[in-house]
Amino acid sequence: METANLLEHEYYGGSRTFTWLADLSGLSIDLINFLICQVIALFLASLFRSVLHPSKVSSTVRHVVALVLGLCFGYFCFGPQAIHIAGLPTVCYVVIRTQNPQVVQRYVMLVAMTYLLTIHLMRQIYDNGSDCLDITGPLMIITQKVTSLAYSIHDGFVRSTKELTKAQQYHAVRKMPSTLEYYSFVLNFHGLLAGPAIFYKDYIEFIEGSNLLKSPAMNVDNSKSPVIVEPSPVKAVIKKVVGSLICAFIFIKFSKLYPIKNLKDDDFMSNSSSWYCLWYTMMSTTFTRFKYYHAWLLADAICNNSGLGFTGYDKDGNANWDLISNINVLGFEFATNMRDAINNWNCGTNRWLRTVVYERVPKKYGTVLTFALSAVWHGFYPGYYLTFATGALMVTSARVARRMFRHRFQRTQFTRMFYDILTCLTTRIVMGYTTFPFVMLEFMASIRLYLNFYLCLHIVALITICILPKFIKDERRSNLVAMPVQETLRTDCADAVSAPNGSNLKKLPINEQNSLKSILAVNAASYLNTDLNNDFIESNYESSKQPQQQQKQQKQQQKQKREHQQKRTNLTSELNNIASDARDAVSVKHDQCEMDQLSSKLKEKIEAETKNIEEFIDKTVTETVSGIVCFKNDLMRDCEFPHLRKRNTANLTTTVNDVSVNPACIKPQSDENAPFLKKEIEVINAVVQQANVLPAVLSNGHAK
Repeated sequence: METANLLEHEYYGGSRTFTWLADLSGLSIDLINFLICQVIALFLASLFRSVLHPSKVSSTVRHVVALVLGLCFGYFCFGPQAIHIAGLPTVCYVVIRTQNPQVVQRYVMLVAMTYLLTIHLMRQIYDNGSDCLDITGPLMIITQKVTSLAYSIHDGFVRSTKELTKAQQYHAVRKMPSTLEYYSFVLNFHGLLAGPAIFYKDYIEFIEGSNLLKSPAMNVDNSKSPVIVEPSPVKAVIKKVVGSLICAFIFIKFSKLYPIKNLKDDDFMSNSSSWYCLWYTMMSTTFTRFKYYHAWLLADAICNNSGLGFTGYDKDGNANWDLISNINVLGFEFATNMRDAINNWNCGTNRWLRTVVYERVPKKYGTVLTFALSAVWHGFYPGYYLTFATGALMVTSARVARRMFRHRFQRTQFTRMFYDILTCLTTRIVMGYTTFPFVMLEFMASIRLYLNFYLCLHIVALITICILPKFIKDERRSNLVAMPVQETLRTDCADAVSAPNGSNLKKLPINEQNSLKSILAVNAASYLNTDLNNDFIESNYESSKQPQQQQKQQKQQQKQKREHQQKRTNLTSELNNIASDARDAVSVKHDQCEMDQLSSKLKEKIEAETKNIEEFIDKTVTETVSGIVCFKNDLMRDCEFPHLRKRNTANLTTTVNDVSVNPACIKPQSDENAPFLKKEIEVINAVVQQANVLPAVLSNGHAK
């Protein structure tokens, strides 16, 4: 039997008192011991909250009881190995008390991780691949606690408030913990075996009872002090215990249908297609997760039952007990992306990794370094490193793909729903593909299974990161293209209305004025409701920073309010006028527009005047040329023109070109009249030539 094999396993050093129960249930002795301790802790937590209430006993008593119970549970489950759960925090406490707070966090991280990795290595040598619970689990939780405390001390003693994030400001420790406080924080029975990890400040508030002061106060009488109504965790505890039992049932019932060990079997792999192996991997990893769901929900219920984990009330007045919740089952199983899935899985570890790594390293290295520390923290099994390396790649590619595709599916409700369903199914496939090495632990078996999948998702992830962004615009680049246009429009509107009486508008051409008026008419309400209100809110916020100058600030606030109201009134009036002009310009029909009517009238007038001028020019030129020709004929009768007399004189009156005269042919009757007549004929020829050119010149000028 499996139980007999575990009994013969000498590496497990826990109590074997309940071996008979393990034989009856078919579970291993390590699981039986774990469940017994957790069930006892659940009932003791209720007594810890009621009998050892902060109003009844001192903080010292609560520290001592929590510490002693934790040590007892540790020895019951792990036997002589429990020495390590005291050894690691002792070494780290010496470092905390002796080192400079400026570098204490680095030394504590180095010492704690070295101690933990040594135990991981010992387990891998003596108990390779075993599912047996051992001391490494509690040591991983203790490592989170001591390192987070060291970083909180560093933040509280060294760094200024401006340098800290909001979470770091809240968790900063500005008083060195005493020995009792330190060991109670590290080894308390609430979270020693299965977590969750908790920050030092939250634990001290729980011990002192100040965490319950977040509840609303009710005055039963104005003359009496307010009564603090302490929230009850019963509903939250029952909910989490029931959820834990359901997860345990699912794990026991269905994990046997898809055992992970089949993925290591050569016959199974050779007789199964790649698609079936992928399906089998998804099912196997899914049912394996329910073991962790059971442990984390039960541990969370223990903490809540003792009064730890209260965060306040929601909008409906219901108490929230999710301060240290380690898992959100539905949030993880139905996550639509890798980021949401990771945030809902092992939340205590995520908070620790974010505090000690992600928020303290350059952003471009945050994801890689966070996954690297998580892999090292888990141990030396190759499957851990394959999982976290693949996980880092998948998270990065999912982030890139989300920026490229998500905004394209947000236009309608149907497309949004389709996108959510598609990404949820994709996340399930990716999660199974990524996490099966974490369960298999072995390197070659995991690589062989990846090759059986042809590394398909690895290739897709690399293409998404390296190639697709060159061809598909993501949401950020689309916004960057639109932002300059919006900023230009906003600047134009502000410049146009900043001058009194719209003087800036009057400097523009008519067509640009009309365009800008239309823009201002559309954006007037938005401009007033955003910029002026934001300026007023910011001024009020700045003026309320110093309470000691309240009276002076009120006067300034009233003055600023009047100025903003006056400015708002002026701008409203100006924009109303502009909007009215723009509305009049764009609302009239095309055939009724005043500008179009004026243009039509001018066009008709110009055509009529042009026709009159053209007729006048033709008439004038014709009469002038005819008169000149007649005058020329009269002169020629007085002279002797032997050649011209033979020609038909009728042709002289028909064309202007026939009027040219050769002075050499003229023979005057007397010598006295010859020079005079010669000059007259030359003048007439010049006038006739000008008359030939004049109609063409006038015609060209009219056309222009």
